[in-house]
Amino acid sequence: MLDKGPVTVAGAMSGTSLDGVDAAQIVTDGHQIIAFGPTAYRPYSADEQQILRGALGQWPGPGLVDVAELIETVHAQTLSGFTEAQLIGFHGQTLAHDPANGRTHQCGDGAVLAQVLGVPVIWDFRSSDIEMGGQGAPLAPFYHFALAKWMKADQPVAFLNLGGVGNLTWIDPRQPAPETEGALLAFDTGPANAPLNDLMKDRTGQAYDKDGAMAASGVVDDAIIAQFLRHSFFTVMPPKSLDRDAFANLVAAVEPLATADAAATLTAAIAMSVAQGMQHCPTAPSEVLVTGGGRQNPTLMAMLRDALACPVRTVEEVGLDGDMLEAQAFAYLAVRVARGLPTSCAGTTGVRAAVSGGILSTPDPSLLAV
Repeated sequence: MLDKGPVTVAGAMSGTSLDGVDAAQIVTDGHQIIAFGPTAYRPYSADEQQILRGALGQWPGPGLVDVAELIETVHAQTLSGFTEAQLIGFHGQTLAHDPANGRTHQCGDGAVLAQVLGVPVIWDFRSSDIEMGGQGAPLAPFYHFALAKWMKADQPVAFLNLGGVGNLTWIDPRQPAPETEGALLAFDTGPANAPLNDLMKDRTGQAYDKDGAMAASGVVDDAIIAQFLRHSFFTVMPPKSLDRDAFANLVAAVEPLATADAAATLTAAIAMSVAQGMQHCPTAPSEVLVTGGGRQNPTLMAMLRDALACPVRTVEEVGLDGDMLEAQAFAYLAVRVARGLPTSCAGTTGVRAAVSGGILSTPDPSLLAV
């Protein structure tokens, strides 16, 4: 579909934190990152967030028509400014994720976006991986590998994404390709911003714990953390992935606590689950680079630095945009799908063989607006 060489591609991501749609443009050949381009962000309104929250846990069906239309409309609005893009990567909104039973649901139809925007769209990135026995997540690790190459890293490094759920990618940049055995290990670490954001919204009306101030004013309940770390998820060998609400017991456990103590405990749970996950890395990374909204929480970052034995930095400290890494990742993956290159492998999702996952939808020229 694409000529050989660099492609200008835009990607969009709406994560489980339900804050809004990130969009970003890059130039890539599906291997190297050649250039970073413009970005955009469209927050969900309070009413839109309420609609999306009400749809969490639901599988495809006629009851989600309005939800899908909302997701498609907001993404189209956000991506409409990327007029140079030759291709678009559209992740959709994850409403449910159940890899143990071979299913995942990212709501939104890429064919609709292709028609509205007049540009080919790659979408439904996760289903092929699930069908091949993988977890369907995380998918950003192949992009993280490209970033490690872009950084000219010469020792293992880890990317830690703290969105709604936490996920870690361990990378050996000395390997030639992301699907090479030993190049990548990736897995979800545990809950990240989702339960903390839900707590703040329910108790204070705030969307999140700004600057970690609420958590900083509270006291961590060590007994709750100890019980949390006994969850069976932490004994499962990676690759492994989580649904947004997999740790409902943790949320229930902090319910009796004062808001500040509950926030402190949920924040500590994020850091301690990452520390648990680090034990799975083949070797200690030279540093952990944090992306996602959690990197903007000083209390959480301090807890991570206390819990981990290696340096912890934000991705901005190496010249990257932590707000846009996942949107860039789906732009990068779109080019790989279009060129038949793998987007996941055994080390990232547990899939039986390296697989290229995604659907290509092209606009019908006869239906495009003149």
